[in-house]
Amino acid sequence: MDEKMENGRVVNVDLKKEIEKSFLAYSMSVIVQRALPDVRDGLKPVHRRILYTMYENNLSPSKPYRKCADTVGSVLGRYHPHGDASVYDALVRLAQDFSMRYMLVDGHGNFGSVDGDPPAAYRYTESRMSRLAVEMLQDIDKETVDFIPNYDDRLKEPTALPSHFPNLLVNGSTGIAVGMATNIPPHNMNEVIDGMCCLIDNPDAGLDELMEHIKGPDFPTGGIVMGRSGIRAAYATGRGRITVRARAEIEEEKNGRFNIIVTELPYQVNKARLIENIADLVKEKRIEGISNIDDHSDRDGMMIVITVKRDASPQIVLNQLYSFTQMQTTFGVIMLAIVNGEPKTLTLRDMLQHYIDFQVDVVTRRTQFDLKKAEERAHILEGLKIAVDNIDEVIAIIRSSPDRATAKIRLCERFGLDDPQAQAIVQMTLGALTNTDRLKLEEELAAIEAKVADFRDILANKSRLMGIIKDEAQEIKKKYGDERRTEIATISGEVDIEDLIPREECVLTMTNFGYVKRQPTDTYHIQRRGGKGISGMSRREEDAAAEMFVIGSHDYVMFFTNLGRVYRLKCYEIPEGSRTSKGMNIANLLPLSPDEKVSSLIRVPEFDETSYLVMVTKNGVIKRTELSAYNTARKGGVIALSLDEGDELAWVRLTDGETQLVVGTKKGMAIRFDERDVRPMGRTARGVKALTLREGDCVVGMSTIRADALLLTVSETGYGRLSPLSDYRVQSRGGKGLLNYHVEKYGDVAAIKVVDLSDDVILISSDGILIRIPADSIRVCARPSKGVRVMRVTEGNRVVTLARTAHEEDEEADELPEDDGEPELTEEELAADRLADEEPDEPVMDDDPGEEEPETDEETEE
Repeated sequence: MDEKMENGRVVNVDLKKEIEKSFLAYSMSVIVQRALPDVRDGLKPVHRRILYTMYENNLSPSKPYRKCADTVGSVLGRYHPHGDASVYDALVRLAQDFSMRYMLVDGHGNFGSVDGDPPAAYRYTESRMSRLAVEMLQDIDKETVDFIPNYDDRLKEPTALPSHFPNLLVNGSTGIAVGMATNIPPHNMNEVIDGMCCLIDNPDAGLDELMEHIKGPDFPTGGIVMGRSGIRAAYATGRGRITVRARAEIEEEKNGRFNIIVTELPYQVNKARLIENIADLVKEKRIEGISNIDDHSDRDGMMIVITVKRDASPQIVLNQLYSFTQMQTTFGVIMLAIVNGEPKTLTLRDMLQHYIDFQVDVVTRRTQFDLKKAEERAHILEGLKIAVDNIDEVIAIIRSSPDRATAKIRLCERFGLDDPQAQAIVQMTLGALTNTDRLKLEEELAAIEAKVADFRDILANKSRLMGIIKDEAQEIKKKYGDERRTEIATISGEVDIEDLIPREECVLTMTNFGYVKRQPTDTYHIQRRGGKGISGMSRREEDAAAEMFVIGSHDYVMFFTNLGRVYRLKCYEIPEGSRTSKGMNIANLLPLSPDEKVSSLIRVPEFDETSYLVMVTKNGVIKRTELSAYNTARKGGVIALSLDEGDELAWVRLTDGETQLVVGTKKGMAIRFDERDVRPMGRTARGVKALTLREGDCVVGMSTIRADALLLTVSETGYGRLSPLSDYRVQSRGGKGLLNYHVEKYGDVAAIKVVDLSDDVILISSDGILIRIPADSIRVCARPSKGVRVMRVTEGNRVVTLARTAHEEDEEADELPEDDGEPELTEEELAADRLADEEPDEPVMDDDPGEEEPETDEETEE
């Protein structure tokens, strides 16, 4: 038991109960009056009081800035009897572009930085309301919200601001109360208002329908949200964990070294502290591979340059930065807000519905206020009209009355007026008696009566009321909406998210220096054979496109490297690029070692038990392994095959186990054999000999045989031909093969591909030019003839690769190729081209070297 004084006498109390009672009162005060935002306007009391004080002080965007000390003092004296530091800190946050997605205070001076620098003292800084804050306070003078007495009963303060946009979602909120906390992320204005309008149009809209509009949080500092499962959980339950990454790209310098460029950080991460933390981790050798860190941030944006050591993998270093530093953080969403004076955890739909209900109340009360004012004015105008119609008698009554009070009484008795009407009549000036003013009076009365009818219709018609709410929100969106800053990245394993990604065919392109991108297949229009093509990418001067193929957006892409390793991604995980963009460096997607390059890409719809992967190395070693052996999600990749010293993995194909293969070489040889000649081996096996190569020769392509298809051979000089597959008889694996092309006369072979006449062929030259032509426009010739010109390559350049895709009907197919600025060919050059195209085919050699017996293989399997 303890004692306390009450009305001058001592009262015995139970200490436990007294503490419980007092702490509960304190807790509720902190929860309701300090730490948590209101679901209606999304503001805590201190923020609401700051904005309302600025409104009272007429600190609108059109007025000059005023010292923050003046505003802080006014807030303390009128509404918020707490510390000045707490008020100023709250005001500063409303003016920081890295804290607020849409700032509510327009600050002038030093308001801090993303490096954690503190703001200047409030005697130095100035502020006023932002344009958006005016929208929050609009109509507050029309009895749209309730007012309560301030702390000393001198003044009245609003319980919420009218807020004509959903500020709680748009700007979010963070607060720690007693026993509970809130952490609501900011969102994009356009998306939130679209979601609100969706719920107005369809009150039964579910989460999936709302998320078509509201994709996820949109932080002021940008960044990348990894996956949508956390967002969906937060929106569905009010709680969720969202992983946010810094925006970092790996860029290669001309000297071959890599830099990690960081341009955006996760929300609320201190940049200076992050750099210091990275430096400490490097010093402690917890992160290895970083040689230097520079902060090149300026007024135009953030840029942290992390230099990677020459012998380190930039992707591994970046992954370590994500793991050990705040370059990757977790945003714990707790959507807690005050609803009708009580703290509640809300779903996304709940928040939007509470805001819509609040706006229904605001617009209803505003309309009732305007109706009341209009009716009062109409009432006065009706009295004035009576006075003007009987002006002589009115003047006589007023002149004969001893005072105004008597005149008012006599007017009321004579004309049946009430006191406000009589008051307006006795205050009427002589100028109002002219004919012009009489007409104005009648026009004003007609207009007021029309307004009264309109206001009554709004109050009686809920659909009109909802339409007004939507229209006002759309107007806010039009004035203040902007593009999303935070990217939401898709990650593998989120099945429900995959369903939202459209299934479409894409073209994957990869350059020699490892820049990869995906594009819709309709990016490249058909041109006639021999055209110059269109520019396919912007790239480093000496870079060239190396690989291209068509793939479904939901298929797996397997990346085979020259060192015999394999990695896999979903196609949609590869960033989409425009036709002329260079794409993203593969080092941003895969943890490649410094001397490792992707040499082959392959499409895998699914990992079944009946398919095989057939691989051929640059030196002609072939290996066949079951596809299921590579079904692993290891980020670090797995071994695809063991390589001999000096050899590289060159080509990979997906087969059904009973396919015939054709392998072509740079020096014009080709061999066709059954894949069953290569027995299945383990994932790490070396393989066996596919064909015997001459000195200086290497493999340039491997394709699977299909019925009624043709073999396309394209030379580096831009000539190509289709040949019947019957020209290539089936041989035993390991021989020298048949002569496929006269490289001494027409240039080395760039690539071979089995195609159908119904296909289109996409060719890529070393200077990055692409052309798409129908396969049936290429002449069918017996091997080893030259063929026809399929692509014109400029001096010093060559054809490097080709891909086949489904035929596309295009009106431009018969048009001339686009003019790329090159000079037109002379008549002599055109004649030479025609002569070359009409050159007769040479007979097939009878003494094909492929008749030789295959050499003995040295098969090894680890």
